[in-house]
Amino acid sequence: MQAAATLKMTNLEQIKGAIAAKMDSASFTSWIAPLQFEISGNELVLTAQNQFSADFIGSVHKNILNSVAEQFGLTVSICVRGANATSTIANDNNVQSYTPAVSVVRMQDTKVSAFDAFVCSDENAFVLSACKKLAAGSVSFSPLFIYGAAGCGKSLLVDCIEGATSGRVLKMSGGQFVSEFTRSLHDRTVFAFKDYCRNCDTFILDDVQALAGKRATCEEFAQLVMDLRAAGKNIVLTANVAPSNLNGFDRRFQSLMASGLVADVAAPNANVKRTILVRAGVSSEVAALIADRIAGDGHLVAGVATKIKTYTELMGQAVTFDVAQHLLADTLQKAKTPIAMVKLMCEKLGVAYEAVCGKGRCRAVALARQMMMAVLKEATNMSLTEIGRVCGDRDHATVVYAISQIEKLKKTDLVLAAQINQLISDCR
Repeated sequence: MQAAATLKMTNLEQIKGAIAAKMDSASFTSWIAPLQFEISGNELVLTAQNQFSADFIGSVHKNILNSVAEQFGLTVSICVRGANATSTIANDNNVQSYTPAVSVVRMQDTKVSAFDAFVCSDENAFVLSACKKLAAGSVSFSPLFIYGAAGCGKSLLVDCIEGATSGRVLKMSGGQFVSEFTRSLHDRTVFAFKDYCRNCDTFILDDVQALAGKRATCEEFAQLVMDLRAAGKNIVLTANVAPSNLNGFDRRFQSLMASGLVADVAAPNANVKRTILVRAGVSSEVAALIADRIAGDGHLVAGVATKIKTYTELMGQAVTFDVAQHLLADTLQKAKTPIAMVKLMCEKLGVAYEAVCGKGRCRAVALARQMMMAVLKEATNMSLTEIGRVCGDRDHATVVYAISQIEKLKKTDLVLAAQINQLISDCR
């Protein structure tokens, strides 16, 4: 009997090891390791601590468990610990407590003035209207997915939504969500963390791309989005690229992100930059003269305004255009070179300059490279040979093919056509 018991334990350890080899470590530690393993006849019985765990494991990890069990000639059964295992049992969150490591302070703006902080251009009228609609109450287009390059105003928009929304608003950055979920796994308070995220009227996640490559976190977040949407809650997500261009995510996650309303935010144009500078106390004359020479990055515009305002306060004199040129010599743009244009477009499209000029052929990089070639042809007087040279030493035929492909796509893809027009405007 002792030998049989030892063999049984050995088989259980082998089964656990085989399951762990087929899963990422975070998922195994979170969901499989806490289960009680037992072999009863030809059946592998897995006992979960509550019904929530049993249901989740049965829907997400059942295929892996079945494949491993078949290797040992077994079938799989998942049950819940306790006498009434067949009935629905609430999870044991009542014995868990969760407190976020960093508390988020809500904006203090009133509902009327919250969105006044965002200076809107014609290109951003649609996304601003969608944000106002969501802040006013429950909407049918949740999740609202907002994307755009760094400094275009995504974070400011979600701050405005937070300030204008009644009810409980939970706002986290992508990095915070990863950190808090990982901490809850380590502290064994994952169910309390789930309840914390679901106990809100509006959930906001800034910088979804921070979840890239983290499979267990992505699975948890996808389930959170589906649960919140099923409960009629509002969801707002931001990223630097559109859902279909998110790298490090599977197709299921990308489609879920795109299942609501996807809206892009255009970078600040000259008029928006002038308005931001004037609001910060810069004279309208100086603002008009330097706005065109500041890159279309809201962060940079805000930094310029702060620098001029601080100079005025410390030196006790108004900033003229000559003073501004000297003060902002490290910020104001000189004549745009082709390489500078390519780097600017890389930033706006969310791809690395090295990837565009390298041999990479992944879909996102190849499309970005083709877009850049088409933009350079429209925005500059460069020959096709010169365009190919600044885009990674591509030959003439490659540039001709790229431009023709973009022209075809522009006829059917209105979003891409708008991006092209914006990039042309930025490069001129």
